[in-house]
Amino acid sequence: MKPTPYQTLVSVQRLQDLSRAGQPVILIDCSFDLANTDAGHSAYLNAHLPGAHYLHLDRDLSGPKTDQAGRFRGRHPLPDRADFARRMADLGLRDGLQVVAYDAQGGMYAARLWWLLRWLGHANTAVLDGGVQAWAAAGLGLSDAVPTTSAGDFKPAGSLVSSLTATELQARLGQIRLIDARAPERFRGDVEPLDARAGHIPGASNRLFKNNLQADGCFKPATELRAEFAALMAPHQAANVVHQCGSGVTACHNLLAMEHAGLTGSTFYPGSWSEWSADPARPIAKG
Repeated sequence: MKPTPYQTLVSVQRLQDLSRAGQPVILIDCSFDLANTDAGHSAYLNAHLPGAHYLHLDRDLSGPKTDQAGRFRGRHPLPDRADFARRMADLGLRDGLQVVAYDAQGGMYAARLWWLLRWLGHANTAVLDGGVQAWAAAGLGLSDAVPTTSAGDFKPAGSLVSSLTATELQARLGQIRLIDARAPERFRGDVEPLDARAGHIPGASNRLFKNNLQADGCFKPATELRAEFAALMAPHQAANVVHQCGSGVTACHNLLAMEHAGLTGSTFYPGSWSEWSADPARPIAKG
């Protein structure tokens, strides 16, 4: 019997089951460090899950910071859709093939790849629950061998997710539940180490992405996540929720948590606070 594909999270045990069943899987290491952008790749070259490829947040999972007119798009704008599809095909991606993304940072970067692949129309994408730490805790080994690849024939299909621009978001403020995944002190505007202005988008609610995790670094049970997000977004339904963060990375963690909890259909604002705060004409709030 062919194993069931995974489309949100997959445990180390289930990943091992796929391997034992001979199910082809593309493993992608997305480990990254915002303060040292070469650290993730260096760690990958030293040790990674056997057979895993590496994708870099800045070079692979993001596009240029400015558009053709020179307008700032945020610190991690979406890559060109066709270019990213070709990059995934170069790693062997074919339609329907299972992809498992992981990192060593609680899934914050792996979730970005999860969302991007759904954006390309590829549903069979999951994040390894607990990442490298869960793999090591299971007593499984790592490798320093960089795998060879045979190009796949993947072509992008209709997107499985939705996103909006800053202009579209501003027009909908007050009509949606906007959820900001940043740390509370940044949300309040107490500090701002990275972006143009401190504070948050007016009307936003704060949900630090790390609140999706248990002490062991794995995601909370789906029932617990569902209860927490339902309380936060009330009286809105999931389809009327928009997620953002600092630069469009950790918001994907909240999107993944909601999807895993069965709260489907919410929207992503990729430019996030980095784009929003760069325009002095856009309103901000503090506190």
